[in-house]
Amino acid sequence: MLRSLHVKDYMKTDLLTLNPGMDVLHATKLLLKAGISGAPVLDKHGRLVGMLTERDLMQVALQGYYHGVPGGLVNKHMSPDPEYVSPEQGILTLAEMFIKGKFRRYPVVDNGRLVGMIDRSDVVRAIGKFYPA
Repeated sequence: MLRSLHVKDYMKTDLLTLNPGMDVLHATKLLLKAGISGAPVLDKHGRLVGMLTERDLMQVALQGYYHGVPGGLVNKHMSPDPEYVSPEQGILTLAEMFIKGKFRRYPVVDNGRLVGMIDRSDVVRAIGKFYPA
């Protein structure tokens, strides 16, 4: 049954992570090279402290346009204290979060540690596996 599917069954675990002290332009290049639109930011203890997203990077570009050269550290541009989900959370609950919310992806945190990421396409994949054509 679709209700029995969990985030842990469909989350991505091979992740690009960033650190708060990294140069934001270097982080941008890493995101572009990986072909992804955002990444979690972890402190030196591996705790999730933020997300750096395309929206954040567009703000970097605008600030650079208005105030000179774009740049700075990731921690000045990231979205701090992001919402996250549990690996045990149900896929249908997550689908509701995506429908009602503004986010395209959520970090998956277990016991204070980042263990994965899940996005809208992962939820659709779960639905597709449960309801094969």
